[in-house]
Amino acid sequence: MLTLSEKALIFFSLTITIGIFFLINNQTNFSKGIKFFSRLRLISLISPWIIIFAFLFFEIELSLINIFLILLPSSLSYIYISQLIKRKQEEKLKEDDLLQVKLDSNKNANGSLIISQDLLIMKNIFSIDTFFSTESIPYEEGIIFRGNLRGDPDATYKLLSSKLRTHFDEKYCLFLVEGNEGKPVVIVLPNTNNHKAMTTLQKNLAIVLFLATVVTSLEKTSILLGFDLFDNWNRFHEVIPITLALWIIIAFHEIGHLLVASFYNIKLSWPFFLPIWEIGSFGAITRFESLIPNRKTLFDISFAGPAFSGIISIVLLVCGLIFSHPGSLLQMTTQSFQKSILISVLAKFILGDQLKNSIIDINPLFIIGWLGLIITALNLMPAGQLDGGRILQSIYGRETVRKSTIITLIILGIVTILNPTNPIPLYWIMFILFLQRDTEKPSLNELTEPNNIRAILALISISIMLLILMPLNSLLVESLGMGG
Repeated sequence: MLTLSEKALIFFSLTITIGIFFLINNQTNFSKGIKFFSRLRLISLISPWIIIFAFLFFEIELSLINIFLILLPSSLSYIYISQLIKRKQEEKLKEDDLLQVKLDSNKNANGSLIISQDLLIMKNIFSIDTFFSTESIPYEEGIIFRGNLRGDPDATYKLLSSKLRTHFDEKYCLFLVEGNEGKPVVIVLPNTNNHKAMTTLQKNLAIVLFLATVVTSLEKTSILLGFDLFDNWNRFHEVIPITLALWIIIAFHEIGHLLVASFYNIKLSWPFFLPIWEIGSFGAITRFESLIPNRKTLFDISFAGPAFSGIISIVLLVCGLIFSHPGSLLQMTTQSFQKSILISVLAKFILGDQLKNSIIDINPLFIIGWLGLIITALNLMPAGQLDGGRILQSIYGRETVRKSTIITLIILGIVTILNPTNPIPLYWIMFILFLQRDTEKPSLNELTEPNNIRAILALISISIMLLILMPLNSLLVESLGMGG
């Protein structure tokens, strides 16, 4: 029988879920003819969660397989309607093309805000030594210049953008990207296309999600200590130290992003923290509110968060193993260590023959470090706008991330089916699919690739992610001598 506080939490969770979906749906301004499909997509997102939370509220038994069957039609509907909206938008753009006058008129085709006088000046910024323009084509509110890249991409971009600023100050922004035919193109857009700042509604939602994450992390800590905080509020003081340690990891992740973004003068949105009962938090979603100058900057900002939280997590985990002794606060079965290759290897190196016992007394810092590594690893998955997806995009491009996102979702789906008792993979599928599946927007200079050191760091980060999340097989268990 659910208590009143538990039912209140279910209602609170449903409210937060609906709030997030409204936030997603309102991020794009759709034309009048597409708003119907936008609302339909929102209904496809919200309806299954209302059903799931209703089952929980009225204490009707619901297995993970049933949850999956409820969410699957919603996911397919969401994808189909999103594709339909995309086609409608493309049709709208084509209609706009027919209504606009040609390039030499005062307003270019396709709704371009670049007047003919400005276009003539723009054509003069190109030269045979940098980018030799052969054709100009309307694109959204700006212009695409096709041609041949004659110089180094980085030097060419700096020179062209400098010339553009000399003539127009900050009126326009210039992109050097790869076109549909695989050849470099220059795109000039009005600066009105820059990222929008957060609205008051979004800021309020960020605060609510932060408070919800504090609650879930406190509850997770109490479960680790062997009691339920909601039934034992008088023991609140016991969960504070461990919860603070977990929040140090979460905070350092966001501080890492923020420090590097500040170094590059890139503005980030407030973090939208993601509460979850199983591990306390999934971390946070952070949006770029400035245009990214190049792929190196995208890598550095994306890599900094997992690097900060990963290092702190490993330090806490190792300290927890070192400080563990008979009589430590928590107990773990040796089999629990087998859920992660990296954890098992570190435990074997520090604890040694203790792993032959069936039960091991463990310091709480070890658990906090492990939770921090799980949060870090989940965010390092090479999918969409996760840190891992952004890192992969910065090294290998957007098309690679699109493919890796699909592969990641398939693998998570297989894990969900093979291990239905663990809900985290299913939650992460829904999170990626609904919130983070799209790639990050192109940087201003997409052609200059990050150096080899960053490419190596990207591969190392993906390898560490796999080592954290992959369990031991029987051969490794035997070689490490785990279990009595």
